[in-house]
Amino acid sequence: MSHSSTSLWRYMWTYRRGASLGLATVGIYLTASLVNPIILRHAIDALQQGRGARVFFTQLAIFLALALLSFGAAVIMRWKLLGLANRVEHDIRRDVFAHLTTLDAAFYQKERTGDLMTKMTSDLGAVREMIGQGLLQGTRIAIGFPLAFSIMFAADMQLALIVAALLPAVSIIFFFLIRLIRKYYDLSQEQFSEIANFAQETFAGIRTIKGFGIESRRRNQFTALNTEYIRRNMTLTRIEEPVWPLMMLLYWFGAVLLLWFAGRQIIAGTTTLGMYVQFQQHMMFLQWPMLALGWTINILQRGKTSWARIQTILQSQPRIHDAAEIRPTEHLRGDIEFSGVTLELEGRTILDQIDLKIPAGQWIGITGPTGSGKTMLISLLVRLLDPTAGAVRIGGRDVRLISLAELRRHIGLAPQEPFLFSDTLANNLAFGLEPTRDPMTTYESNILRAAEIARLSDEVQQFPQRYRTLLGERGVTLSGGQRQRTAIGRALARDPDLLILDDVLSAVDTQTEARILEQLLPVLKGRTSLLISHRVSTLRHADRIVVLDHGRIVQDGSHEELVAQPGYYQNLDEIQRLEARLEATHAPSEHGSDHGPS
Repeated sequence: MSHSSTSLWRYMWTYRRGASLGLATVGIYLTASLVNPIILRHAIDALQQGRGARVFFTQLAIFLALALLSFGAAVIMRWKLLGLANRVEHDIRRDVFAHLTTLDAAFYQKERTGDLMTKMTSDLGAVREMIGQGLLQGTRIAIGFPLAFSIMFAADMQLALIVAALLPAVSIIFFFLIRLIRKYYDLSQEQFSEIANFAQETFAGIRTIKGFGIESRRRNQFTALNTEYIRRNMTLTRIEEPVWPLMMLLYWFGAVLLLWFAGRQIIAGTTTLGMYVQFQQHMMFLQWPMLALGWTINILQRGKTSWARIQTILQSQPRIHDAAEIRPTEHLRGDIEFSGVTLELEGRTILDQIDLKIPAGQWIGITGPTGSGKTMLISLLVRLLDPTAGAVRIGGRDVRLISLAELRRHIGLAPQEPFLFSDTLANNLAFGLEPTRDPMTTYESNILRAAEIARLSDEVQQFPQRYRTLLGERGVTLSGGQRQRTAIGRALARDPDLLILDDVLSAVDTQTEARILEQLLPVLKGRTSLLISHRVSTLRHADRIVVLDHGRIVQDGSHEELVAQPGYYQNLDEIQRLEARLEATHAPSEHGSDHGPS
């Protein structure tokens, strides 16, 4: 058995007792349904042969009792087996989501959100159908066909052979259909992923789309994707849908053959009317399995293809993971050391032989041209990436020997592009704290202090529900500067041992920057802090400034030392001084990037 099949059986094995009861009731249902035509045969023969009403009513009572038993078994088998499918779907969705949270940035750089959403919804639904209806109908077919033909061959071999003559035709048809269904279903699901991904990107970037006025272009692109999806689905439908009419045709062809041969035998006196009725009832019983065979094979093929797609998630392994010899830590304190650190990504050297020591409690400013490796450097500290060569140590311990959960719990990170959740402002500020029903009540002092330092508190008073105001998807109701300041507050609310701010003041004006720094400087002093910025007005307050260029440290010193040295930092200082003088000689411009909620 394949690895994927074994994994799916593992999920089903958890509910083996309920599944066993469901399968047992399938057997009861089939037995009762197939024995009833025999009872009906005896009742008809009793009337025909004049054996009296007593025999007839006895057979009728048995017939009704078996019908009730069949009904009860049908209810239980559907309840148990379809319930099994829903429980397994729940467990797979839980595990897929949990596994996705363990995967690192490298996985998400190659996987599109739309593809992941399709696997979590459409593909998972197909797996549920394969387990529920596939198991239910597959068992009915697997048990029903042999049992029905065993009874028919035992009753009359000639009539049974007539019915059995249909099976070779059915087998040949489905041998070719299975391959076609799997091929075109896979193509259809791939196109559905394209649509989901396109829609997700469109809605996430709706402001940009409207800003460029290209709504009609996006509509046309979506129409093209949708048309292709319909085309592939129609191809799949043209393969699947003729199966039902074809099975009906085979059934009626078999019914006519049965009537012809059985009718001749009745006239010849070699069989009875009751025997014909029994075979006709068995033919009616086999009608659904014959019709359901195509549907069931379709479900099984769709489910198998979808499970293989889901397995691409479950079989992915994170490159960044806990080492076997990790030890717990209560605090993340001590000197930070980058020792011979090199980072290569996709054949490019991003960081090249970085040697840097940051004493505990020191505030370091990091700057350099775009693409010089600043964000990658701090990514190594929180282990979003691991160095290709060298080591990163905190307090003398290699960060790879600290558990990811412990490492990141002691770090407050405000990224360059903050991501806010569709939740309240309070929940976003308290995002890194232990979850509670109402963080505004539980962590009020943390939230208020963080908002005050990030210079959000005054503006929050103008919000409709203050800290309980919903921000909308990705914080869309906030300006760019407010989103950055919320990210600063979120990092500060944790009161971390190590604070990392990645160019978080780029979207605020110089006046707001000065007010934030006024509150932020006391927090940075005495705490190990790294702040990436392109603004000298921010960097000048740092204990020490490191300049990166092409993945190497090209300057290292205080503000006063670096402005006295020819190089990138001196040029940056001169340019920004000139810009400040030019601004001072002109009328002040509006700072439209940092207004209140829209």
